Amino acid sequence: MREKNILHILQNSRHTVVLSGAGLMAESGYPLLRDGAESYDIEEKYGYSFEEIFSSGFYAARKELFFRFYKEILLKNAEMPPGEGYLALKELQDKGLISTVITRRIAGLEDRAGCRNVINLKGTIFHNICPSCGRDYPVEYVKEAKGVPLCETCMTALRPDVCLFGEMIDNGRMTEAAREVEKADVLVVLGASLASPLCGQMLQYYTGSNLILVNDTEHYSDQRADIIIYGRSDRFLSDILAECRKQNQD
Repeated sequence: MREKNILHILQNSRHTVVLSGAGLMAESGYPLLRDGAESYDIEEKYGYSFEEIFSSGFYAARKELFFRFYKEILLKNAEMPPGEGYLALKELQDKGLISTVITRRIAGLEDRAGCRNVINLKGTIFHNICPSCGRDYPVEYVKEAKGVPLCETCMTALRPDVCLFGEMIDNGRMTEAAREVEKADVLVVLGASLASPLCGQMLQYYTGSNLILVNDTEHYSDQRADIIIYGRSDRFLSDILAECRKQNQD
C-alpha cells in the first residue's frame, strides 16, 4: 500500500521537513487572493490588486486603504480555523514523524494547529509591530483600532510583521530554513509544485534521497520528485495518520 510505504519512510527518517504550500491552505477553505474570483473581487472593491495593496510602497503611501484592506480581507479570513490537513500535520509531528515545517503563507495556520518548529519565511499576520520602537501588538489590537492602528508608545503607524510585496525575506529566517532542509533526509512538499517560489528557495539545499511531492495538479517540474502523489494534501496526511494509528492497534 502507498500509505504504508510512505509511513515506513517517515518512520525511518532522522529528520523530515515539510514544505507547506498554498494548496494545503486552499483545502482549509482559505481564498487564494492572487488567483480566481477573489482577485477580481478585490480589484473591483478596492481599485487595486492584492499585490499592489499589500506592498511596501502602498503601505508607505496609502496607509488608510492599506489597513482597510488588511482588516476587511486578511484579518477577516484569519478567523477561519485550520482545516483537517493542518491538524493531521500536527498529530504526525506529535508522533515524531515530522521535525520542521516551512511555509511562505502568512495566515499562521500551522502554528494555530499546534505545530512546533514552524519557520514562517514571510512572517504571519498575527504579529504586528511598531517600525519605530519595535513594540509588538496582537492582531486584536489592529482589528479594534479605528482607521490606521497607532503605537501606544510613540504614535507611529503599526505594520504587519510580514514580508510585504517588494520586500526581501528576512535573511535570518532564510538561513534557519536552509539549515533545516540541509539536515533533512526526507522532504515532503504539500500543496505546491516544485517550481513554486517556496520550492525554488528551498530545494537547492536538499541533498536527501526521498523527495515526496503531494499536489492536486501536474507540473513539468514533478519529475524531480522521488515519489509523486496527485491529490489533496489534507487527504494524504489523514491517510498517513490513519495508517499510523492502524499500526499502533495491531
